[in-house]
Amino acid sequence: METEKLYYQDPFLREFIGKVLSCEPGKSGWLITLDRTAFYPEGGGQPADHGTLGGAAVTDVHERDGVICHTCDRPLETGTEVSGSIDWARRFDHMQQHSGEHIISGILCDRFSCDNVGFHMGAQTVTIDYNASLTWEQVLEAEAEANRIIYRDEPVQIAYPSQEELARLDYRSKKELTGQVRIVTFPGADCCACCGTHVLRAGQVGLVKVLSCQKFREGVRLEILCGKRALDFLSAVYEQDRAVGQALSVKPLDTAAAVERLTAELEAAKARMTRLEDEVFAAVAAEQVGRGNVVLFQPPMRPDGARKLADAVAGTCGGLAAVFAGPEGGRFQYALVRSGGGDIAPLVKELNTSLSGRGGGRGGFAQGSVQAERAQIEAFFAGRL
Repeated sequence: METEKLYYQDPFLREFIGKVLSCEPGKSGWLITLDRTAFYPEGGGQPADHGTLGGAAVTDVHERDGVICHTCDRPLETGTEVSGSIDWARRFDHMQQHSGEHIISGILCDRFSCDNVGFHMGAQTVTIDYNASLTWEQVLEAEAEANRIIYRDEPVQIAYPSQEELARLDYRSKKELTGQVRIVTFPGADCCACCGTHVLRAGQVGLVKVLSCQKFREGVRLEILCGKRALDFLSAVYEQDRAVGQALSVKPLDTAAAVERLTAELEAAKARMTRLEDEVFAAVAAEQVGRGNVVLFQPPMRPDGARKLADAVAGTCGGLAAVFAGPEGGRFQYALVRSGGGDIAPLVKELNTSLSGRGGGRGGFAQGSVQAERAQIEAFFAGRL
């Protein structure tokens, strides 16, 4: 006997009474069926409802051949009547996400001749896949229209048309359908075959916000948020932007321009620093003319600083230039360059083994890091150079 699906009769029903028809142990808990239920099973991209059933926690819900099976953390006695309570925050969130997806998908598919070929409602965001390319401007156009539909707040229409009526109906569907078809309509936006739960009026979606539009297979994948998820996200973004604005002494809406100015200043400072660094490296190299093998210790540098200095010194010393950059008594970054080339792999292998180092290279160049004191490094080279 099929389970009576109360969530279709009233998607806002939060509590109900049902009779336990069966209770069997399963892999993830006890599998319980009832004569009637308000728990929505996983399906159509929408996750299952959670809640409680006769004091047991409902952790998953599935449907098979019209029968709804509840996975619970404890058994319930067959034949007894139990009260069920839906985790309403979870259910309403799912209804907002699913309904918002219908609205924006209906608009996109109608305006830009594409099909919705994938839908996933994650714990954080909703992703929708379309089989045609869409520009960011087109997506924003659809987002604006979706929110206008929400503001109009028209009732959502649910229908179960006959096969003759269905044949005359222009509706969306991601797969071939058999048997009784449930049609969900958001006036002005979408008409779609769907088994999910939805809000009663478009205004209950609250808000639709598109986060991204990226190329995916032959089309694009949208990431969206609806309802409270969208509000919470935008509130968090604003608070972050407000904090950035305070740090830069500008208003929140002026942070982008302030960051652009700051980035330009930073790039100019980096360019000046590079020129000064090159001048210092040239001066250090000039001091090492003809000295042969050289080991130099420097303060912490940028990632490529040790390499640049070793290159400069190798060009004047006429031997191996070994540069170690880092704080005293700490971890040193190193770069080794041999003037005129020549394989230094054996030396680097010994260096890493003796000084707890990591790194390598090829030919006459190697770089990496060691965890050792300056005296240990000097002692290592004293016996080898």
